[in-house]
Amino acid sequence: MHRKKLVRRLLRQNAPWFIGALLCTVACVVLDYLIPLVLAETLDHYLGDAPSVLPQWLAGRIGVYGDPGYMAQHLYLAGLAIILLNLLNGVFSYGKGRFQALAGENVAMGLRNSLYGHIQQLPFSYHMRSETGDLVQRCTSDVDTVRRFLSSQLMSVVNAVCMIVTALTVLFSKNVRLTLLSMLMVPALFLFAFLFFKWVIKAFRASDEAEGRMSAVLQENLTGVRVVRAFGRQAYEIDKFNVKVKDLADKNFRVSILLAIYWATGDLLSMTQSMITLLTCLTAAIQGEITLGVLVIYTTYVGKLLFPIRQLGRILSDAGKSMVALDRIGQILDEPAEPEEQDTVKPDLCGDIVFSHVTFGYGGDPVLKDLSMTIHSGETVAILGATGSGKSTLAHLLQRLFPLTEGHITIGGVDINRIDRAWLRQHIGLVLQEPFLYSRTIRENVSMARTIADEAEVTQAVRDAGALSFILDSEHGYDTVVGERGVTLSGGQKQRLAIARTLLKDNHILIFDDSLSAVDTQTDADIRAALKRRRQDMTTIMISHRVNTLREADRIFVLEDGRVTQQGTHETLMNEDGLYKRVFQLQTSIEDEVLSEV
Repeated sequence: MHRKKLVRRLLRQNAPWFIGALLCTVACVVLDYLIPLVLAETLDHYLGDAPSVLPQWLAGRIGVYGDPGYMAQHLYLAGLAIILLNLLNGVFSYGKGRFQALAGENVAMGLRNSLYGHIQQLPFSYHMRSETGDLVQRCTSDVDTVRRFLSSQLMSVVNAVCMIVTALTVLFSKNVRLTLLSMLMVPALFLFAFLFFKWVIKAFRASDEAEGRMSAVLQENLTGVRVVRAFGRQAYEIDKFNVKVKDLADKNFRVSILLAIYWATGDLLSMTQSMITLLTCLTAAIQGEITLGVLVIYTTYVGKLLFPIRQLGRILSDAGKSMVALDRIGQILDEPAEPEEQDTVKPDLCGDIVFSHVTFGYGGDPVLKDLSMTIHSGETVAILGATGSGKSTLAHLLQRLFPLTEGHITIGGVDINRIDRAWLRQHIGLVLQEPFLYSRTIRENVSMARTIADEAEVTQAVRDAGALSFILDSEHGYDTVVGERGVTLSGGQKQRLAIARTLLKDNHILIFDDSLSAVDTQTDADIRAALKRRRQDMTTIMISHRVNTLREADRIFVLEDGRVTQQGTHETLMNEDGLYKRVFQLQTSIEDEVLSEV
């Protein structure tokens, strides 16, 4: 999404708050400029004999209530007017701040909700190639950068424009020559601000990307802290993080140098202009060309004219940050979500599963190569194969986590591309080797698959998954908090909770992707026995490297190099020379060797 389009959308969605802030900003500028005019009016018109310096419509209204002589005798009225103007300015400043805060927080909330919602709809392939830390930074730091600019600096732009236009209008009406002399340095300030913007936006982009890389390293380290400790890699991880932090510090230092150059140069040009204006106006006042009130107006207004121009550096630097942040946010929003499908069907998924001439790869060489296989309804099948042979890919394709490019997969005769994606995933249970658990209680982790499940259903699922005993032995039973990613549990305990969670779903098809690898042999057998009792017409696919887990399946498929090279029962495959027999003999010999040493 182009950043202009995104900004327009954000402004349109929060138009009432931005309009309120805009009106309050204009009111603050007008009131701020009226105060020097009141002071000049008092000095020149009420205490002197010069004509009124106020706008004609305002001077006429004041003249109705009191002539210059009366006002000169009651100067407290001018003081009260200045106090009143300042009070009104304070009221409108509060309104501006309130409207800005409402607009900024609504912008941040809308952006975060849009990003989070869109990320949920992005295909699985996007998450595989993205770094979590970088995504987190875009949803937090980058959104906050946009919020600050739209809620604060955007009104600063309005404020600067109003101040410049108002100041020039009043000054040109007083003395054109003095006004032009008071603007000698303004073109140089504008030119320098423009050049500065071009330099700083590159520096901000480099800084933001460096922060994203640092966040990715930090997130990865915190996620894998157990592995880091197990392998004693703390020093290596610290050094790796220090490199990223040093890179970010260097990029931020370059930004700071650019800002320092801008502010120093801007201060030099502004002070030079103020000196020129002051000397010129003093000379003109001494020679009688201008009054003391006009001198007050010029010296005050020039400062107000130069201040917003100097502020352009801050505004442009924040604008540069926001442009970079909007680009990074837009990159996520531009990623195509899984397309909404028309005319999809929600069939019974209890039919035969047929893979027909399926070829698939993740961008490189194909993982599956012209694979064809049939899994009959209600059957328990096992899949054995070496790492990279395509076992997990079959599960991913069956859930439509990746689009199928060649061949067809059907369930009950219906092509899975015609089946509603959410319906398909709702009725295909998938238990992974490395299950993800939330930092919540055991009950919440198990029940998240079906929150309406009653206590008896939860207990039955936990018992069938072989997890009941360790849950009851836990400190708080079902209310025990498992920690982030289940860090307080062993690998086998996490797998059993993941199995229980999946069993609570209304599964027509159940896939175990090496999800019994961390449990002991007896627990493995107990879980398989429980699954056999529950099975009824449910089709079960067991993916594993452990032959004992696979041997009782109705049929076993052997994958080699993306193709089915063997299929049959355990007895059938043991009578053939092939991978299955070799793996079985190897695992059996290792177990026998271990038992002999005990």
